[in-house]
Order: sequence, then C-alpha cells, then structure tokens
Amino acid sequence: MMDNNPEECSVCFNNYDDTLLRPRTLPCGHTFCSQCIDNAMKNGQLSCPSCRAQHTATAATQFLINYGMEAFIRKLKGMEVVPVTTVPTKPNKAPTRGISKKLRSLVEEQKSSISSLITSCKEVLSQLGEYRGQLGDWKTQHLQLQDRLYALVEQNKSAMKLLELEDTSVVDMTTQGEEGKTQLQAMLGSLDTVITAQEVGTTIDTADECSMKVEDWLQKCQELFPDVNTVHTSVKVQETIREALEMTTTETGATADPVHLGDSDSSIMTKVKEITGEIPQKEITVEDLRRRIREPVKRLVEAGRVVAVQEDQDGRRSARITLQDGQLYLHPLLRQPTPAHAHTIQESDVVGVLDPSCTLAFLDLGWAGSTRGRVTIRLTPDTPLARQFVLLCTGQRGHTYRNTKLLRVVDKGRLGECVGGGDYESNDGKGGAQLLPDLQGQYRESGQAGAVWSWSVVAFFWRLGGPKSAQFTITTRDHQGGGQWPYVFGDVVSGLDVVRAAVNHSDITEVTVVDCGVVLPL
Repeated sequence: MMDNNPEECSVCFNNYDDTLLRPRTLPCGHTFCSQCIDNAMKNGQLSCPSCRAQHTATAATQFLINYGMEAFIRKLKGMEVVPVTTVPTKPNKAPTRGISKKLRSLVEEQKSSISSLITSCKEVLSQLGEYRGQLGDWKTQHLQLQDRLYALVEQNKSAMKLLELEDTSVVDMTTQGEEGKTQLQAMLGSLDTVITAQEVGTTIDTADECSMKVEDWLQKCQELFPDVNTVHTSVKVQETIREALEMTTTETGATADPVHLGDSDSSIMTKVKEITGEIPQKEITVEDLRRRIREPVKRLVEAGRVVAVQEDQDGRRSARITLQDGQLYLHPLLRQPTPAHAHTIQESDVVGVLDPSCTLAFLDLGWAGSTRGRVTIRLTPDTPLARQFVLLCTGQRGHTYRNTKLLRVVDKGRLGECVGGGDYESNDGKGGAQLLPDLQGQYRESGQAGAVWSWSVVAFFWRLGGPKSAQFTITTRDHQGGGQWPYVFGDVVSGLDVVRAAVNHSDITEVTVVDCGVVLPL
C-alpha cells in the first residue's frame, strides 16, 4: 500500500522536523524519525518496523539523514493553500512594511544552519555520553584490578612476615647451637686435663648434660625446619606475582605506538574502538600483516584474535597466527572452534605470501609433559618433498605433523647420527604416504648435521617413493668419511640443539611434535 502521508513517520505518525524527529533512512531503504529509531534499538540491534530486517547500531545518528525527504516536506509546506471552506471577510492586502524576499531567504538559511548545528550538538552530546559511560566502565575495571593488586600486595606482606618469623626462629636456634658447640669443645679440653677420679666423674657428668642439650637441639632443628607452611606460602605467592608481572605488556610510563584515528568525521566511539582494537573484520587483510604491524592489528594478533580459515566440503578449519620476537607464525589448520570476536583471513591469501624460492618451517618438540624448543628449517620449495613438508606443517590437505612422534634414532652417539619421524597416518612408523603425485625432482646431497631428507630413501633402498614418503629425517651429527645423504630438501637453521636433546632422551618415541607451521615473511 502506498503511503499517503510521506511527511509523517509511519511508527509515531508525527510529522518529521529538523530536531528530534529528523527522517533517517535504514540500510534496508525504509525511513523513520530519529526518536522512533532510538526507541526501537535493543542491545545494539534494530529490527526495521516495516520489513523486520536486522541492523547493528547503538544510536539513530549512525543512520543517514534523508535530506531528500526534508526537501520534499519543505516544498509541501510552501505549497499549502487556504481551504475552500474558508472565505476571508476582507480582501488580502500585501504588507506595506516588512523585509524583502531576499532577506527572508537569508533568515531561513540562517535558521537552517542553526538547526543543523543544534542537531550536530545533540549527536556529539550523545557520543560524549556514550564515551563517558565507557570511561566509567574502565574506571570500575581499574578499581577492581587495583583491589586485586592490593590483595597480591597483602599476600606478599603476609608471606614476608612468615619468613621473618622463620628467620627469627633460625637465628635463635643458631645461637643455641653455637653455645652448645662451644660447651662441647670446652668439655673436650676439660677431659684432656682431668687427673683425679673425682674430676673425671664431675667432668663426665657435665659433659653428659651438655651432650643431652645438644642432642635435644639437634632434634628440635629436625622438627622445626623447614616450616612447610612458610616455604609453601612464599613459593606460591612469588609464582603468582611473577606470573602477574609477566602478563604485563607495557612498562609503567611507556608510550604507546601512535595510532591513526582516521578522518575527522569519525565519531568519538569509532575512534575509541580503533584505539582498543575493536575494529571491523573487513579492515583486517593480508596487507595489514605485510607492513610493519601497528596498533591495533598487533594487539589483535597478540590476543589470538586473527586466524586463517579454510572452507571445504567438510566445513571450516582455522589456523592460529602468532607473533613472537617480531616474527609472524602460521600454525596448522585444525577443526576447532574459531575464537570469539576473531578476525579471519583466508588461508590461501596468507600462504600465498610465502616466498616461492625459500620457506621457513618450524617444528616444536616436547617430551615429559612440556615443550622443549622450536626447530626452524629452511626449505627449498622448488622441490616436491619441500612442498609436501609445507603442506604437512600447515595442514592444507587435512593432514599435519602436529602430535606425531619421533620414531627412530640411527647411529646414536656416532658420526652420521640422525633421527626420523613424521608418520601422520598411523604414528608408528608404518605410514606417512606421499601427498603429491610425483616426488621426483632436483635434490642435493649432504652429510652435514642439520640436513633434512626423506626417510623413504632408506626404507626403499635409496629410491624415492613408497608408503613412508612423508616421513622426514634430520641429521644430528656430520656423516663419517664424507658420506652423503641423498634427497635433501632442507636444513635446520636454529634449534638443532633441541633435536640433539631429543635424541638423548631415554625413549625417542616419547618425543612429540607438539606444534608446527611456517614463518610468514611479511
């Protein structure tokens, strides 16, 4: 049905005006007054009263003013005529005095300018109110953190009091022990000088009394020290405070990197969100990662809120992107929930930035319940084995080296020592089939420690191929007599000491690739 009264808001049926009831158009195309739009918002969402389309917003000022509607209303007002039922009793006469039409136009322009400024003032006042609410929330959070810091300080004070009491007790017992030792030494001297039976008896009695006191002192030391509660409290409080301090990202008085806040037309809260890192997903691209990472993108990466994703017939997989020592790392794709409020980038776009002539991959090795170190390998991706290694480090084909075991050590403790792993299929050394149809290529030979080569050349009598072609081997000691391993497709550039420590572990199959991935040269 057509709207017979376009100058009215279809919700409140009031005429649009230049102040509270300004016409504003939603992204779906429907127009309502500012007041009705504000009233309809709930939890940052607005449902269009006409078509029920959902829009995200916190204030009516986020929607554009329908200037065409305002111009139409002004034209309607100028076309108003006297109703036919009204008959003037006296003929109309032109005013004999007053301002000219040109001056009246200037007055109207001034009124319009003032009304526009009033509207702008209301919009900014609304933004200031929202910003003040955010400041209040931050102040509350700071007070809560301050209370927690005070609690840590009080715990530290209590631990120090326990240590002081323990130290006082140790000093007292040390004094008693020194006195007992001095008395025993005196008794030794007295026993050396006795000459009569009476002196012997008296000295022995005195020595027995001193010995009993020292024995009692020794027993008390064993019972009193260390005080379990004191030591446990001290260690735990130190660990808690140390962890809290290590989580601090900036030092007191540190100056944050400058943040570009966009153009001057951006609202106050839009700028606040840019500073705090709450930026729209569309603003995170590979280009943002290519340049020297600045705030707020850096904070998003450090918070684990930037992930690479890949869609396939089985659903979505995601890979973490982390920042360490100024270097970006891409971890393997896994079927895992995407972190809340994450900003996603297509995996293909991220992998596409890898240097086609050289790639850095990494394996994190761990055993006995902890990660022991990172092994970084420089690959030559112009070889099929290296490209396959990248696929298994990133999980692009659905398989990954993550959580696979090291399987064997060859020539342990001798020249040519090497360690193998990478059975992504059965994790027992019987699997690890190739992912690429043809692995033949131009490979080099090397007998140097750190060389990375294919285990299949050993399993299949120096021929490349077979069901174990994805298993890898890392040489940890130079080969004897200038011997060479064939089909080398990479070299360890850092972390060879971690591999050697793994070789020396009592059971090599307890060593696991706890994580893997590639370095992003951005």
